[in-house]
Amino acid sequence: MERKQTLLLGLLLLFGGSHGCQIGFKSNKSICVDENECEMTPNMCGNNAMCINTNGSYYCNCENGFRSKTLNFTATTGQCEDENECLGVQSPCPDTLKCINTIGSFECLCPTGYGKKTDKNMECEDIDECKASADLCGTHATCNNSLGSYSCRCDPGYSNYGNNQSKCLEIKCEQFNRESGLEATPMKMKSLLSLLKDACKTLTDPDGDHHKGEVLLENLFTSTNELLSDGDIADGGMLSRFLDAVENSMRLIGPQLREPLTRMETHSTHAEVAVRRGQSRPNGSVSLSTDSALFNTSWETVVGESYPGFAFVALVSYKDLNSSGDSFNKMSRTLQEESGERNITYRLNANVVTAVVSNPETTHLSEPVTLVFKHVQERAESKDMTHTCVYWDETEVAWSGRGCKKAWTNSTHTACSCTHLSSFAVLMALYPVKDTFGLVMITRVGLILSLVCLLLCILTFRFCRSIQGTRNSIHLHLSVCLFIADLVFLCGISSTHNRVACSVVAGLLHFFFLAAFCWMLLEGVQLYRMVVLVFHTTIKHLYMYMLGYGVPLLIVIISAAAYPRGYGTDRHCWLSLKEDFIWSFFAPVCIVIILNCFFFIVTVWKLAEKFSSLNPDLSNLHKIRSFTVAAVAQLCVLGGMWIFGCFLFQEKGTVVLLYLFTILNSLQGALIFFMHCLLSKAVREEYCNLINRLRSRKEKKYSEFSSNQSSNSQQPLRSDQNTGESKI
Repeated sequence: MERKQTLLLGLLLLFGGSHGCQIGFKSNKSICVDENECEMTPNMCGNNAMCINTNGSYYCNCENGFRSKTLNFTATTGQCEDENECLGVQSPCPDTLKCINTIGSFECLCPTGYGKKTDKNMECEDIDECKASADLCGTHATCNNSLGSYSCRCDPGYSNYGNNQSKCLEIKCEQFNRESGLEATPMKMKSLLSLLKDACKTLTDPDGDHHKGEVLLENLFTSTNELLSDGDIADGGMLSRFLDAVENSMRLIGPQLREPLTRMETHSTHAEVAVRRGQSRPNGSVSLSTDSALFNTSWETVVGESYPGFAFVALVSYKDLNSSGDSFNKMSRTLQEESGERNITYRLNANVVTAVVSNPETTHLSEPVTLVFKHVQERAESKDMTHTCVYWDETEVAWSGRGCKKAWTNSTHTACSCTHLSSFAVLMALYPVKDTFGLVMITRVGLILSLVCLLLCILTFRFCRSIQGTRNSIHLHLSVCLFIADLVFLCGISSTHNRVACSVVAGLLHFFFLAAFCWMLLEGVQLYRMVVLVFHTTIKHLYMYMLGYGVPLLIVIISAAAYPRGYGTDRHCWLSLKEDFIWSFFAPVCIVIILNCFFFIVTVWKLAEKFSSLNPDLSNLHKIRSFTVAAVAQLCVLGGMWIFGCFLFQEKGTVVLLYLFTILNSLQGALIFFMHCLLSKAVREEYCNLINRLRSRKEKKYSEFSSNQSSNSQQPLRSDQNTGESKI
C-alpha cells in the first residue's frame, strides 16, 4: 500500500508542472492549490468585462449592456462592445417615448417638442415653446404653438425669410427703388432692381412664397452677367450703385437658400454662399472660394451679436469688372495722400470681389477677415512695383486702402487682412523709373549737339544753291521741326510745377514731332515719284505744307478737344499714358512708318530693275540710290527711336530700351547732319568751296596787311630823302 502511494507521488512530481502541480494550480508547502488568474493579470478580459476565477482556470463575462465581439468568447480572446438595446425587435421604451442608446445602457426620452409629465415619468406631453420663451420669435411676430413644434408669424414689414422658427427682422425694400438715378441707371439694372423689389415685398407678406432663393440667385447673376458684358458700368457712381445692389441682393437671397452650400457661376461672375440654421449659434471657421479669391472668417463674425436663428456668408467674384478712369484718378490721389508719395500709377491686378455676411454691423469687426486674391498678371514685387489691398469706398466713390493691410504676397497671390466688409481688390502700384544722372547727362549733351547740327543743317539746306529742290525743302522743314522740338524738350520737359505751361510744352512737342514724321512721309512720297513716276518729280509747296503742318495741327486740335488733361503729367510735360492717350501720337507715327516702308520697298525694287536694264542712266540712278539709302537710314533712325519708345512706355519697359531711346532721341540731329550733309558729295563740295573762300579771303586780308606794312616801312625813307635825313 505504501509502495503504491509512493509511486503515485512520483508520477505527480514527474508530470505535474512546476513544483509538480497541474496548470492552474500552484504549490504551497508541498500541496497544490488553485491559482487566481484574475488577480495575477489585471484587465485579463479587457474593458467592460468581468474576470471570474474557477478551480484551476477562469472565464470572462461581459457587463450588463455589453456583448462579446466574437462568437466564441474564451478566456484569452475577444473584447466586449456596447449593445444597442434600441435595435431590438421590441423597443424597451413605451410607444410614446423615444429610445436613445447610451454606452452600456439606454434612455427613454420624449420626442422633440415634448417633455415628460412630472407625475408620470414614462409619459410625454407637448411643450408650449411660446410660453417657455417670450422672445422666441422676436418683438414683431406672433408665436403659434403646435403639437411638438411652433411657428413664427411675422408682422407686416417684417420677415424671417421663410424660416418659420426664426426671429422676424425688419425688411427695407426701398433700397431696390429703380426711380433714384433713373436717367443714369441702365435699363437692365432697372429691371434687376424691379425684380428684387417685388421679391422683397413678397417676403413681407406672411402668406407669400418664401422659397425662391435659388431662382432669385440665378436671376441676379444673369442680370449682372449682362451688365458686365455690355460694359454698362461706366463710372464710379454706377460702380457704387452696382456693388451696392449686389450686396443688398445677397442679403435678401442668402437666408432663403435651402442648401448649406450653394455655388453658381456665369460668364462674368462666380459666387459661393454658405447657410446655417438652428436654435444654437454656429461656431468655428468658415471658408469660401471662387476661381479668383479665397475668403476666410469665423461664424462668430458672420453672426455678430444677435442670432435670429439663421446665418449666411457669401463671396461674389466679378471677372469682367473694370473701374473707370475717374475713380482710379481719385483713388490714386487718396492712396498717394495716405502713402505720402506721388507719381504712382495704380492698376487692378485681381478680380473685384464682394464679401457679404448676415451680420448687419460690419464696419468695425472684432477680428479681421482674410482674403487671398489670385493675380491677373503674375508679377513679383520689386522696387518699381508693389501690391496694395483696397476696398471700394462708396462715400468717396473711389478705391481706398483704409482698414485693409497686406498680409503676404508672391508672384501669383496676395493675402489681405481687413477689419470691415465691402467689395475688395488688389492694386498694382507702379512707381516711375527715376531719372539717373547718366540719363540726364546723355540727354542734355546729346540735345545740345543735335541743336548745333540741326542749325548747321538748316543753314546748309537754306543757302546751299547746288542742292536746291523739292527734296532739299523737305529736309529743311524736317530739320526746322526737329530743331524746335529738341529746343522745347530741352527747356521745358520738366516744367511740371506749372500745369498750363506744362500742357503747352506737351502740345508743342506733340505737334512738332508729328510734323517731323509727316515731312519724312513726304520724303518717301518724293522718292517714289522720282523713281516710279519719272515725269512727276516735284510736289507743290502748298500740298507739302498741308500735309507737313496741317495734318499734325488737326491731330493736336482733335486730341486736345477730346482729352485736354492728356497733355502733361506729374512727372514730365509729355502725353499721358492714361486712357491710351499716347496713341494720339503713336498711331500716326506707325502709319507713317508703314507707308514709308511701302514706298521704300517699291523704290528699291524699281531701282534694281533700272540697274539691270541695258542702257541705264548711271549718273541719275546713282544720285537716286544715294537719296534712297539716306532716306531709308533716316527712317530706321527716327522710326526705330520711337519704336523703342513705344516698348518703353509699356509696363515692362527695360533699362536697355530706356538708354537706347534716350541716345537715339538726343542724337537724331547729329545723325541727320551726318546723313544728309556730310555724306552728300554736293554739300561737301560746297563746304570745301566755302572753306576755300574763307581761306582765300583770309589770305587776301593777310597779304593786304603785309603789303600795307611794307609800304609803311618804306614811306619814312622817302620822307627822309625829302627832308634830307637818312634812316641809316
